[in-house]
Amino acid sequence: MLLAVALVGLAFVPGVARQGVDLAELPDRLMDATGWVLVVAQGAPVAALRRWPAWSLAVVGTAFGAYQLMGYPTTFAALGLLVALVGAGALLEERRQVVGTIALAGYVLLAVGLEAVGSPSTVLDYLVFGLLLVLLWWAGTWSRVRAEAQARHTALAAREALAAERARIARELHDVVTHHVTAMVVQADAAQYGTTDAGRTSTVLATIGETGRAALTDLRDLLGALDGAAEPTREPVVLEIADLVERARSAGQAVDLVREGQMRPLAGAAGLAASRVVQESLTNAMKHAHGATTVVRVRYDEGEVDVRVTNDGYGEVGVGRGAGRGLEGLRERVALVGGELDAGPEGDGFVVHARVPA
Repeated sequence: MLLAVALVGLAFVPGVARQGVDLAELPDRLMDATGWVLVVAQGAPVAALRRWPAWSLAVVGTAFGAYQLMGYPTTFAALGLLVALVGAGALLEERRQVVGTIALAGYVLLAVGLEAVGSPSTVLDYLVFGLLLVLLWWAGTWSRVRAEAQARHTALAAREALAAERARIARELHDVVTHHVTAMVVQADAAQYGTTDAGRTSTVLATIGETGRAALTDLRDLLGALDGAAEPTREPVVLEIADLVERARSAGQAVDLVREGQMRPLAGAAGLAASRVVQESLTNAMKHAHGATTVVRVRYDEGEVDVRVTNDGYGEVGVGRGAGRGLEGLRERVALVGGELDAGPEGDGFVVHARVPA
């Protein structure tokens, strides 16, 4: 709209009004009502380019041709033709070839008409000006192709980001729900079948309640992240691992924690990855070999933390077999922070080994 107002308005401003396009180069004819109407018709339709690009170009082009053939003085509004060509090239979605062909035919007819009315312009003048018009059309087309490519790239990036976020949420849900629920099931089974001691049962039930509250806390943190809140701050890895080991012990799992090297805090994504390795490994031990001896070994090397969780395999099958999503999610999580994870049988037991940059 503003561009259309500028094209028409400046055509009435002294010193600027005669700065424009004059293809005919005919002796200036005195301006009359028809001339002023054609001036407006060369600039005003630009306002409708976004909605009706083909019709806007048609009106502007026709007005430009008529203005040139009648020999009116050069007008700033004639620049509307250049604007309309670029805009139509960029905005037309259908029948682009048809519109382009009609526009070219119209220009050829204009050149023939100017020759008929005695225009001093040469064939070379018509060719050069025609080439300019074609380049403007192509410029609009190029900007359209570029915008479409950018839109496709943006859409692809959005889909990839959405997929990555879904994978992250799936990992978090698996880690939070599986670990805590497995611990609660094992503790409940122990309370039901493992003892008739009321004091022991009370202790186990208290542990179940504590585990349930921890699960709720982690789920609230995850829901907060989904709502756009920042990811909750995690404790340093040693405290996280120690807490996980203690929870596994309270569920009746025999777990030893061995620390080697110069212990140091490890926070952020790397610390979370290391703690999830231990969490998933202990969960799997409870599910597949409840009661087996499990050793969590954390070694601090320069530049990385080495986490190794092993069990001897001599235990009872717990709450059931998994689908393998946990270990696959661990590999992805560790890889995202630049680490490596290996997992597989070793003798009668199972080993999960991760190296996490620190």
